Amino acid sequence: MSQLSPEQLAQVEIWAADGANLNAVQDRLKTEFGITLTYLDARLLMLDVGVRIKDKPREVIKPAPTPVPPDEVPAGQEGLDVEVGGQVPGAGIQMSADQIAIPGALISGKVIFSDGVQASWFLDQMGRLGLNGSPQGYQPPPADVPQFQQQLELLMQKAGL
Repeated sequence: MSQLSPEQLAQVEIWAADGANLNAVQDRLKTEFGITLTYLDARLLMLDVGVRIKDKPREVIKPAPTPVPPDEVPAGQEGLDVEVGGQVPGAGIQMSADQIAIPGALISGKVIFSDGVQASWFLDQMGRLGLNGSPQGYQPPPADVPQFQQQLELLMQKAGL
């Protein structure tokens, strides 16, 4: 991992205090100082120097409950709104981490994108992110990418990475 000068560390702290996320810090290190770090290296740098990235308040959008057809409502519950679990297209992503990461990965898990496509994801020791099990050439909806990054960061925090 690259060693930063005290002035560069101070600048990273200023960026974080101004609300920059980890990707923005990583990009600014490259553009302003010519320092290229993987996502994982940037995350470890933040941990090493004690810089905390401020979480932006997130607006939680809860999908409207989907009514169950009358012939599937259990007896005695007619008239009650029953919510059906599952993924509603356009309602964001569902993401989980495996209890034991796949071989060669720091962390791995499953994701269901807002368009209903399911995949396995992993982050290797070099900080490279990969998707398996999705159709060849599949690109997640652009709106899902920031959500994926945020949930990945949360899962990494929970895993102590």
